[in-house]
Amino acid sequence: MLYDNYAMLTKRELLIRLVTLLKENNLVDGVRYIPVEMRPRDKKNSCCVHKDRYIIRHKIISILGFDIRNEEDIDLVPLSHYAQKSLDNKNMKEDILSVVHEACNACMQSQYFITNMCRGCEARPCMMNCPKSAISFKGGKATISQEDCVSCGLCQQVCPYHAIIYTPVPCEEACPVKAISKQPDGTEHIDKEKCIYCGKCMQACPYGAITERSKIIDVHKCLADPNKKITAIVAPAINGQFDASPAQILAAIKRIGFDDVVEVALGAEDTSRNEAEELQERIAAGQPFMTTSCCPAYTGWVEKHAPVLKPFVSETRSPMVYAARRVKAADPEMEVVFIGPCLAKRHEADFVPEVDYVMSFEELGAFMVAYGVEVQKDEETAPLNPEVTKFGRGYAMAGGVRNAIVHAVGDGYTTTNIEGLDKKNAALLKAMVKKPIAQFVEVMACEGGCVNGPCSLAPLTLAKRQIKRALTE
Repeated sequence: MLYDNYAMLTKRELLIRLVTLLKENNLVDGVRYIPVEMRPRDKKNSCCVHKDRYIIRHKIISILGFDIRNEEDIDLVPLSHYAQKSLDNKNMKEDILSVVHEACNACMQSQYFITNMCRGCEARPCMMNCPKSAISFKGGKATISQEDCVSCGLCQQVCPYHAIIYTPVPCEEACPVKAISKQPDGTEHIDKEKCIYCGKCMQACPYGAITERSKIIDVHKCLADPNKKITAIVAPAINGQFDASPAQILAAIKRIGFDDVVEVALGAEDTSRNEAEELQERIAAGQPFMTTSCCPAYTGWVEKHAPVLKPFVSETRSPMVYAARRVKAADPEMEVVFIGPCLAKRHEADFVPEVDYVMSFEELGAFMVAYGVEVQKDEETAPLNPEVTKFGRGYAMAGGVRNAIVHAVGDGYTTTNIEGLDKKNAALLKAMVKKPIAQFVEVMACEGGCVNGPCSLAPLTLAKRQIKRALTE
């Protein structure tokens, strides 16, 4: 993840400005000033301040919930028009992710490139070992013909001066399922038939050109409507985002305007109980192993790219689902908002009737800034549910589900956890169909677990430290 970078700061500033305008009931009139205010003439990022403002404008339209590709006359329609349509619920964007094309035009096609470290040596192993004769020497230096190069990388491996580098497209390199690719116009396209919504492309893009579908408008309207009741169900990873106790964090979220705040760790207790029973039943029936099902990016990967693993994936629902069901069972009229670090939860929630909206930690942070809520400074606390244990809150980090299951079933089963859906782990998982490495396998798409989700606020090292402290309180 690109921590502490300006693309990330731009995204968060946009969210804060939009939520502030919503709070002031001034979105329609105020939104048109945002591009100029964020990019005055003395604060340009690219070659032209007008391009900067144009990109900001497109990012606003995307955050408001519109698919830029399908909008006609997008450059002729004022931002106030999109703001009003969004308030009127006419922003039904189907895709969770979209690409702001004007911000996505600087990356070259992935290629091998010869730097000025080339010494023009007599051995010329790069040229001798190239299977396509794509390398030639001009003026005593090697050059690569991109038309002939097949990106095998042999030249880089044999160069004695390490003069050959590989320059990937960051989002393509980060995608574990090759769902994103460059189009003839130089911009990237996300294939939703392949995408598992892990969010790695969004994290990797240095231009912030990949944006997610936002529901901040809908959440604000619920918060502002006196005739509606709304509950936030908050992922366990929240305890890693702020330097405060779980009770302080829940109280801070409630001050935004929620009628109640429930820890999704409560749903994790249900997941642990049900998954433990399912594991025992499956092993007793002769099944060699079972994997977890609480990570929607992982289950999406199985569904689209590794169907051979489907019989071995737990049928237990995720903590989000169980927490939402508890809220709806107590009050069917209650609006439920899941708040978490995970992009794939937006996709999962589309198929969960008990969850009305999904907000990211970044969006929560924008609400806190706009509403003047300072978690660390406020000593107010909210009561914690006594049913929630350290094992439920431990779901936030890799190994947490495994620990909870071991606690539930004892040491009679072999267990392991896999964090990060990269090529190595994908191959390991597929190989387990023939050669299992454990009877219970926890799988998380993000390295470090949910606490390192693509929509987190805190860096992984800090977040893990704060979660460990919360587990001991």
